[in-house]
Amino acid sequence: MNFQKLKTASLHELRVRAAQRVAAFSERRGWSDLVKLPSDDTFDVLFASRSEPAFFASFKNLEQTVTEFKSRWPETAQRLIDKADRISNGKFDLLGFKNLDFGNPIDWHFEPLGGKRIPLEHWSKLDFLDVGLAGDKKITWELNRHQYFMTLGQAYLLTSDERYARVFAAHLDSWMDANPPKLGINWASSLEVAFRSMSWLWAFHFFKSSPSLSTETFKRAWKFLYLSARHLESYLSTYFSPNTHLTGEALGLFYLGTLLPEFKEAKRWQELGREILIEQLPIHIKRDGVYFEQASYYHRYTTDFYIHFLLLSRANNVALPRAVEEALVLLLDHLMYITRPDGTTPFFGDDDGGRLAMLDTRPANDFRGTLGTGSVLFDRGDYKFVAGDAAEELLWLTGVEGLSKFDAIVAIEPAKTSVPFFDGGYFVMRDGWSRDSNYLLFDCGSHGALNCGHAHADALSIDVAANGRTVLVDPGTYTYTGSKELRDWFRSSHAHNTVTVDDESSSVPNGPFTWKTTAQCELKEWISQNRFDFVSGRHDGYMRLQDPVTVTREILFLKRNYWIVRDTISGSAEHRVDVRFHFAPGSSLDIQCFGNGQWVEEKAFVSHCYGQKEPSKALSFTAASKGSTEIISFLLPQNPGTDWQVREIGAQEGRAFEVCGAKTVDLVIIPAADAWIWTRTIEGGCKETISICAALTG
Repeated sequence: MNFQKLKTASLHELRVRAAQRVAAFSERRGWSDLVKLPSDDTFDVLFASRSEPAFFASFKNLEQTVTEFKSRWPETAQRLIDKADRISNGKFDLLGFKNLDFGNPIDWHFEPLGGKRIPLEHWSKLDFLDVGLAGDKKITWELNRHQYFMTLGQAYLLTSDERYARVFAAHLDSWMDANPPKLGINWASSLEVAFRSMSWLWAFHFFKSSPSLSTETFKRAWKFLYLSARHLESYLSTYFSPNTHLTGEALGLFYLGTLLPEFKEAKRWQELGREILIEQLPIHIKRDGVYFEQASYYHRYTTDFYIHFLLLSRANNVALPRAVEEALVLLLDHLMYITRPDGTTPFFGDDDGGRLAMLDTRPANDFRGTLGTGSVLFDRGDYKFVAGDAAEELLWLTGVEGLSKFDAIVAIEPAKTSVPFFDGGYFVMRDGWSRDSNYLLFDCGSHGALNCGHAHADALSIDVAANGRTVLVDPGTYTYTGSKELRDWFRSSHAHNTVTVDDESSSVPNGPFTWKTTAQCELKEWISQNRFDFVSGRHDGYMRLQDPVTVTREILFLKRNYWIVRDTISGSAEHRVDVRFHFAPGSSLDIQCFGNGQWVEEKAFVSHCYGQKEPSKALSFTAASKGSTEIISFLLPQNPGTDWQVREIGAQEGRAFEVCGAKTVDLVIIPAADAWIWTRTIEGGCKETISICAALTG
């Protein structure tokens, strides 16, 4: 904690940080009783014979659950078995990485891509952000989350093959041997301790009847879970990373406190986890349901956290305030409305590639499994409509009964198509809910929250699907600490569908999770009608330049037709302006720009999951700007038999364009002030006119 932060810290923060430092010092000196496993008389339980506390509904009747799984998802079952076989042979697919090898036996402190082995020192002495020390520590941590135990567990139940149970028990023993209490990188993050604890609890339920899980191994693991819970309550991220780190740790405590009642401290853990999860609701979830860090992947994390919290609470009669369900509905509503026509979700902000639980096999950018669970929790036909088919995750969380309820829910289209999220600053333009609908997501929100660690320089960026196919994308994240160059590129303005000035990013990074400068967006107008949507906003990211520049973006969406984007760049001196378009691999969109510039093709990438990237097409319309400059872009979906032709025509004020389709001629007038006017003449003489009065660039 630097001196500047120290000066502004509250008394409570100073107390918390001091207590954590003292506790870590005591551990390093060997004075703490938490540097060794507790004695055998700490608890006494025969896990296999337990009936309480309740776990997730699928485990009430495992035979019925397995039968349903095999019947409904035979191909998924085989993929799980194949993956479990590869794990058994020491090959791991983690995040976006394939066939990772951590040695035989597994080296739990190894980062295979960077070839780094992190030393076995007290966790508080390890700088895990030091690439020279830890490489990309997320890879090491992802293995040590032990979520692949769930894959082994599912394969075990599907096949009754004891081999998978033996691998689980061997890996569990190996991990406990290699990770003495408080030593090494796997104790360095409280969130990782929480995720691993929850994975072990799931694994014990998958393997509870296996003879390969010996009493000795089980009791030893139970002691590690005890130490994990004590570690979590001692080192909560209350002031370190009070985002999904804090809520994930709280959920871990709630899991441990609810499912380990044999320990006298269990009630305290449960109540502390419950208290934090409830306390953080109004902080983490904005009034419109948007997660406060402005990152869709962490929004999904948060939604899953509260789904598990709600289900475990209901199963064990833990009372929760109504605010939990209300906030969860808001989170799910946002996920529903930002879902693209093809079922994927844009990766705005950071994507860390992880999951709370590995209970389905869908791609990382497919969040519909969470919506499916939401449909059962809240009897929502619109969630089911967007979710599509049930995901296997729904079965594991809610059991056969939940799956039957999902089947019985009548799917209905969501009530709205185009939706504003004013608090979050996201605006969804959509002309329908069919698989061939058009869709645009506009980002006019705040840069982020806290230190904006998971934000990207995406002010005024767009994400577009045309005729149901995703065409313009946010390229994702790819890495946090593996490569500074790529970390900075993926979160720069250059990697987003927005405007850059003088080849600068609207917000400037300063390390992997901090920023030198941040752009602030301001919404100017939002209008939504049956025939069109209109949105406009601006940001101040380039006011830092020697000659300050403002950027304003206005978007007119003519539903079932096309989009018109007007970018206005206002400064005094001459500047270089780029309007960038990043294409999803294999996609195309007719884009015609007007503004005395030229097209330049750029080297770019798209990452569909952390650790994975592929080359992609990116185009930049580059122009010189002096004073106030406009670049008008027409985004034209290609429908069968339609060949859009756009030309600029003379206008007394502002600018005018003629847009010719197969049987239509549109006149678009974009004035300097007052109103946009769009008039369509259809073959045969019919006319349609729209006048859009809006607060423009003034």
